[in-house]
Formats: sequence, structure tokens, C-alpha cells
Amino acid sequence: MADKVKSGKEILDDFFNDIEEIENVDKDIAKMLSELYQNDKLTDTNVKNELQKLRDGNKD
Repeated sequence: MADKVKSGKEILDDFFNDIEEIENVDKDIAKMLSELYQNDKLTDTNVKNELQKLRDGNKD
């Protein structure tokens, strides 16, 4: 019964710290999401803008 229960913030911190290591996850998208989360900028608009930048960068 000495197990510590993680808070929601701790769970999210762990998830976004490890997101790039999840199997079959696009590394660029995972890195972008992690950076937005760490900078407290994980919003719908910011995610859409960053995804567009990734798409535009891949048009080569």
C-alpha cells in the first residue's frame, strides 16, 4: 500500500517525455507535440500550425 499514485500532471509529463519512444509513432510529430507540451503551448491552434509546417517542409 506504499505505492504512490501519480497525479494527472505527472502522467502527462511521463507520456510527453517518452512519446518519441512509442513504437510506430512519427518521430517528427512526437517531437513537436513534446516541445509544445513542455513550453505550455499545447493548443489546438498551435498543433495545427506545427503540423502544417511539417507538411510544408516535406513537400520537397
